[in-house]
Amino acid sequence: MSSHVERFAPSPTGSLHLGHAYSALMAHDAAIKAKGRFLLRIEDIDTTRSRAEFETALLDDLAWLGITWEEPVLRQSDRFDAYRAVLNQFRDRGLLYPCTCTRKQIAAAMSAPQEGTDRPPVYPGTCRGRSFDDPALARTDYALRLDMRKALASLGGAGVIRKVHFKEIGRGPKGEKGKISLDMAALIDTVGDIVLARKDVPASYHLSVVLDDAFQQVSHVTRGEDLFDATPIHRVLQALTGRPTPIYRHHRLIRDDAGRRLAKRDDARALATLRAEGRTPEDIRAMVMR
Repeated sequence: MSSHVERFAPSPTGSLHLGHAYSALMAHDAAIKAKGRFLLRIEDIDTTRSRAEFETALLDDLAWLGITWEEPVLRQSDRFDAYRAVLNQFRDRGLLYPCTCTRKQIAAAMSAPQEGTDRPPVYPGTCRGRSFDDPALARTDYALRLDMRKALASLGGAGVIRKVHFKEIGRGPKGEKGKISLDMAALIDTVGDIVLARKDVPASYHLSVVLDDAFQQVSHVTRGEDLFDATPIHRVLQALTGRPTPIYRHHRLIRDDAGRRLAKRDDARALATLRAEGRTPEDIRAMVMR
């Protein structure tokens, strides 16, 4: 069997829409063409918003589209110990620190970035250098932040930051393609000390997706171009953890008539709504692939 492995990783926090269908069909078609494997991962790490009924519905929608996947389906909720193990390694290496700064900013940093949302400001490092032995931590919630400067320094030697890159076979928002090298030093100023976990969520989107892709031996990541800017973060985490780097295929976004990116709240373009209106899987494929 081919070593080509694709995945689709929806969150069970709402209904799938045309944008999800496009990404899932593209990944599934690529796996079939390469005589490879197609995997499904349920990203239910947000236990407060994930619902069993949404998971049941998305599985039904995908099957209706004619998409098949290997069993068993991987769920992030079964991977919490794996996330904690890596966080403990980072802590032992001195790459993490506890942060008690505003919950609103932390919540924004925990989610997968999406087009049209305000990107959280680069964290100024208020809690950087704070000790895990601080007794105040026992009385308050806190997040775990990656000290980006220390993390990047750990990738090199003698003060030299190792160069890393990734391969893009789709396109970035500005048409980026091919071998893309990261400006590692710029990540300190443009990305900063990202949140990797918090007290009630065992891992951020960034950490969990890197560890899960490696665990599932994913060779190709197909996703929307709104996640292109997250790829440098994922590449750094791959380097820090010794995980392999998949090939990335970012694709255009499916938009509404006003040019806005589709969201789960857009019921008019939810697959369940379109199915109820009598649309067929062939209709959906024609709508998203044109």
